Amino acid sequence: MEELKIALVGSPNSGKTTIFNNLTGSRQHVGNYPGVTVEHKSGLKKYKNHKIFFTDLPGIYSLTAYSEEEIITRDYIINEKPDIVLNIIDASNLERNLYLSTQLIELQIPLIFVFNMFDYFGKSGSHLNDSLLSKLLGGPIVFTVGNKNKGTNALLEAIINFDKKIFSKKININYSDEIENEIIKIKEVLAKENLSLKTLPDLRWLSVKILEEDKIVIESLKNMMIAENFQKLSAISDASITHIKNIMRQSPQILIAEARYGFIKGALKESLNSRKENKELLTDKIDNILINRYLGLPIFALIIWIMFQIVFKLGDYPVNWLSYGFSKLANLLNNIIPSGLLKSLLVDGIIGGVGGILVFTPKIMLLFIFIAFLEDSGYMARAAFIMDRIMHKIGLHGKSFIPMLIGFGCSIPAYMCTRTLENKKDRLITMHINTFMSCGGRLPIYILFAGIFFPKNSGNIIFSIYITGIVIAILMAKFLRVTRFKGETEPFVMELPPYRMPTLKSVSIHMWERTWLYLKKAGTIILAISVLMWFLFAFPLSDINKKADIENSYASKIGHFIAPVFKPLGFDWRLSLASLSGIAGKEVVVSTMGTLFSLTAEKSGSGQTNKTGTSGEIKSIIAQTYNPLIGYTFMLFSMLYFPCIAALAVFQREAGFKEMLFQVSFTLTIAWILSFAVFQIGRIFI
Repeated sequence: MEELKIALVGSPNSGKTTIFNNLTGSRQHVGNYPGVTVEHKSGLKKYKNHKIFFTDLPGIYSLTAYSEEEIITRDYIINEKPDIVLNIIDASNLERNLYLSTQLIELQIPLIFVFNMFDYFGKSGSHLNDSLLSKLLGGPIVFTVGNKNKGTNALLEAIINFDKKIFSKKININYSDEIENEIIKIKEVLAKENLSLKTLPDLRWLSVKILEEDKIVIESLKNMMIAENFQKLSAISDASITHIKNIMRQSPQILIAEARYGFIKGALKESLNSRKENKELLTDKIDNILINRYLGLPIFALIIWIMFQIVFKLGDYPVNWLSYGFSKLANLLNNIIPSGLLKSLLVDGIIGGVGGILVFTPKIMLLFIFIAFLEDSGYMARAAFIMDRIMHKIGLHGKSFIPMLIGFGCSIPAYMCTRTLENKKDRLITMHINTFMSCGGRLPIYILFAGIFFPKNSGNIIFSIYITGIVIAILMAKFLRVTRFKGETEPFVMELPPYRMPTLKSVSIHMWERTWLYLKKAGTIILAISVLMWFLFAFPLSDINKKADIENSYASKIGHFIAPVFKPLGFDWRLSLASLSGIAGKEVVVSTMGTLFSLTAEKSGSGQTNKTGTSGEIKSIIAQTYNPLIGYTFMLFSMLYFPCIAALAVFQREAGFKEMLFQVSFTLTIAWILSFAVFQIGRIFI
């Protein structure tokens, strides 16, 4: 069986990952590139006596190696030497997407050009001579509609039937006589080191990179070349760059980029008969409303508000069903297992803890469905564009809002997403304020307390928590910009992808990937912490009846020890302990309270009730123990203080140990001060 190694390369929003999912199905593996935390997917497809190994490389706009994603993609292509590179292209905007294609062509690697979303191209009324364009680009063209799984078999056929002899002709982009002459001079020097440069790509490509002053390529050559020859290379390249600037009145980088766009325009002029006016007009009409200077922000707020109303009103039904099911399971175990530690562990520790988390899964899934829909439709990029004006006023730009939006799902990918910010100060500020975005792990806390204390307005209350987080993030970004991270905002251009109707399959895949992480966390970390918390609550046993004595338990001792710190916020030792357990994961706060109040309910029932875990009695005990002000303050504190230990580990890898310590102390201080203010002021009015 012949084996093939295939890499997928494309810009964000090109549908690259959808194509990858179509090609590999469920046979995928998620991991990190060696030495970095950028996530990648690999997958296997067996097709007609071929074992095809696919790697989905990070979405990039170019191979200029400014960002970590660009470096990883370029290094993978150069070092791993895949048999074929699939260049995924958004067919609705060929000119923009083909810029990356020109840089792949320059690498002189086997390419298949995948024109995705070709249904949008067809609706525009344009006609493409794909046979001619294929010759101009130097590789076969395959048409796909990824979100409808159209063209997948044609792409597989193109892969296994790829003939390198047919597409062996080198396609060179002409950079004008002045630049071409300097490329020849640099190539002559490199040719003398040919034996040392076997692991590097085409010499012409290297020469172009030197003229573009690519620091990574130049540093690699310095390490590989004989010192004397490298000095000669540096002298010649410096002279070439100076000569080009003097003659052309522009830097080589700009001239080379212009030549690439010239190549694209020429190729499309020969092969494309374009009639896009109507489609562009429709897109402009939609954008005139959604990203309007005055209407954009209110519309964005309204969309988020509607999302929460639907999530929490519609989600109440399956949550109640699950809660009823776990209560019945707890009652069943109560009836069939004799009293003792095993029964307490299963009912109070596992069902009361993990069950208290799992009941919220339907609302988590609904939230992820909405987020996936907004992402796939193209609106999320517009949300960042809408926020750009506000972000500029605090010393950032709209691009920083994208990690903040991702933070609503999970802080870990949000931290990793900040790599798209070229400026280090922008990146660190964005990471520090991202904590104030309410991740999915915090949602069970909000659902529990809002449902108990604000049952008729739970959606509005939780919406206010999310909005408060955004406002505080904006204020803290301004504070950090004028204190620790002084400097100018980096300019950027936000790409606005075309509007698309998300498919059920695409939304389902994105929703399930995020939900599965939540469920996996519930079955591993939260289960382990729930058992640990049960042990701390259950021991030491009472000397009289060998039963748990909560007030004298290890957990009680820990809770009472830290309680003075939280007392000004209105928290007793139980809420203090629950907040401490949230270090392992914010969901653990709910599982800890489930275990605690399950034991409390059992004790208060004096053997007359079997209601435990997620039952109405536990919620009743919480409602009787605390008041709405304490409930809201606890939600606010849980939203503001630093994320789970797993997220902190990623933060440390991305920003360093010093910044991670600052993150912990900074967010904890903000959380305590604001929660103190809310509680103490609130006491005046109740």
